[in-house]
Amino acid sequence: MNEKFLESYNAKNTEDRISLLWENSGFYNPDDMIKAGLTKNDAETFSMVLPPPNVTGTLHTGHASMIAIEDIMTRYNRMLGKKTLWIPGTDHAAIATQSKVEKILEKEKLRKTDLGRENFLKRVNEFAQKSHDTIISQCKKMGASLDWSREAFTLDKKRELAVRTAFKQMYDDGLIYKAHRIVNWDVKGQTVISDDEIIHVERDAEMFTFKYASDFPISISTTRPETKVGDTAVAVHPDDERYQKYIGEIYDINFCGSNISIEIIADYHVDKDFGTGALGVTPAHSIADWDIAERNPNIKVRKVIDEYGKMINCGDILTGMKITKARERVVEWLKKENLLEKSETIKQNISTAERSGGIIEPLPKMQWWIDTEKKFEFKSDKINGIKKGEMVSMKEVMLHVVRNNQINILPNRFEKVYFNWIENLRPWNISRQIWYGHQIPVWYKGDEIYVGTEAPKEDEWVQDEDTLDTWFSSGLWTFSTLGWPDKDSQDFKTYHPTTILETGHDILFFWVARMILMTTYLIGDIPFKTVYMHGLIRDSKGRKMSKSLGNIINPVDLIEKYGTDALRMAMVVGNGPGNDINLDDKKIKAYSKFANKLWNITRFILTETKETNSNTENIEYSNIDLNIINNQKKFIKEITLEMNELKYYIVSEKIYHYTWHIFADEIIEKSKDIFENGSEEEKLSRKYLLIRSIKNILKILHPFMPFITEEIWQELPKSENDRDILMTELWPE
Repeated sequence: MNEKFLESYNAKNTEDRISLLWENSGFYNPDDMIKAGLTKNDAETFSMVLPPPNVTGTLHTGHASMIAIEDIMTRYNRMLGKKTLWIPGTDHAAIATQSKVEKILEKEKLRKTDLGRENFLKRVNEFAQKSHDTIISQCKKMGASLDWSREAFTLDKKRELAVRTAFKQMYDDGLIYKAHRIVNWDVKGQTVISDDEIIHVERDAEMFTFKYASDFPISISTTRPETKVGDTAVAVHPDDERYQKYIGEIYDINFCGSNISIEIIADYHVDKDFGTGALGVTPAHSIADWDIAERNPNIKVRKVIDEYGKMINCGDILTGMKITKARERVVEWLKKENLLEKSETIKQNISTAERSGGIIEPLPKMQWWIDTEKKFEFKSDKINGIKKGEMVSMKEVMLHVVRNNQINILPNRFEKVYFNWIENLRPWNISRQIWYGHQIPVWYKGDEIYVGTEAPKEDEWVQDEDTLDTWFSSGLWTFSTLGWPDKDSQDFKTYHPTTILETGHDILFFWVARMILMTTYLIGDIPFKTVYMHGLIRDSKGRKMSKSLGNIINPVDLIEKYGTDALRMAMVVGNGPGNDINLDDKKIKAYSKFANKLWNITRFILTETKETNSNTENIEYSNIDLNIINNQKKFIKEITLEMNELKYYIVSEKIYHYTWHIFADEIIEKSKDIFENGSEEEKLSRKYLLIRSIKNILKILHPFMPFITEEIWQELPKSENDRDILMTELWPE
């Protein structure tokens, strides 16, 4: 017996060495598995993409949980004999990464404009590379069996070609267009952001009720009186008897030094029982009011706030003021003119930018959009229920593939959330006013416009300065990582659509929905067959981890303390799809003790079986041992079914229970008596049983605790049917 078993198990002495063994074997790559004869060339495939972590820092416990679950999926399917591919990569996360670098520059008393676009991007790329290297190191620490030979980055050259190809195809089909529409403008970050990147913060606000003028017949209520200089209508419900006689009337008013024209209009979306039942319509500075103006084309749009949060186009009193100062000034004016009827403090959700923390100001701007409701000709027959050549919209296809179960979302309660979001999906604004990212592949020369996958050869063409929304490039992830737009790519033919997507439920809209949108349109197929949504990792008190609470746990610190296997088990046991789990040191410590228990079990077996042949087939087992073997077979059949049902949170606990409480506490303890008092036949039978049992336990436990199981496997005597590396072993039948 190897002398290492004379001591307790030490993860620090094991994990880096085992990680190197796996990586040097080349067997993370399914091509090398086939070349070595370990996987059949015509085997069933299993493929999955790693949700690319943002190159903004390091991985946290949420990432660690994701990697643990996905590695379980990968190792299990590899052991089933499938051609198994798990693709790694990172996301440039444009706004988040640029924001990080700008904060670094602030400390150096510099702005990005001081450096210029080219030099600024060099700084961003340096920052992103350092973050990337840290993330890759952490992934390897977690035991992630990713095929590093296929690593991708959302901003690399191959993804640039994919992005430009997708943009051009959408533009040519009329799905991408440029238009003047209302957007979420981040005044602090100086860029547009999507609806999904807004954080709503509850704050106290003053609700003011007043009339525009003493002879105006209707009172309105608002928390933003400064925007009323941009009002062009008052909307009332058409059935509201109080206001029916005023509908169609137009009033010219001087409101706080600004000449405005207000038309009374009818709109069924107005709640006649809320407030005064009348709504001051500011189309340029409210998304809801913009929608009213779209339903009432005669209503004008008047912009009175600029990109820096200052008042414009509103007369001498307010022009040039910051928003908050203008609000105070309007209230003073209302009081002076005896127009203010009342004010009250209410709770209000303020829209803020997720990355910069700045307050969002709705503004009309000329931007690039994707029209999710425009019909296009479907170009394949791979979607059940949609014929090739049929005219459909992106929204229709996105709903269809989930409703007809071509894509299954687990847990299925998230399907309702998905449907609700798609049904209310607005045009997707894809342009961002930042420097880091995929620059929009559109060039201008006078009134001419050119859209292409490569820049025009003539110098006089000028490229659009905006960059694309990060989710545009990450929406192509399942197929751009497999070689698209080269449709002859062998990887694309073999591994797409991918088998499963495992990710957090918090990015269902950000990423999952956009991948479905992009793939069904560009490929005419689904991106994945199943979406497995894990929950959030919370602290021991059930609180979400955050810097402000000071409860963020670095997974590397936990690995250093307890080992990766213990951390993985603590994150998987009891962690069903979609459910949040609490994580603390006690739980992780318990599984580090389990690792040591497995080590001690192995020591006993190696000691008692050192002279025994390692081939456990065709053995004359005792009746007692045959009964144990049959029970083991039933157990393996049971957990195999649950593994196929993705119930890792149940299987991991069952294997833990079987190993400790049945195998160690019952079978091992009984074995001690047999080795002391049993017949020679009973002793020999039991030796073979223990060898057979530990091999099967290592196999079924390997996806969950890969390091210690591989370490023990390397020390076990092998039969001619055993493979050198446990990671490549077949799952026991």
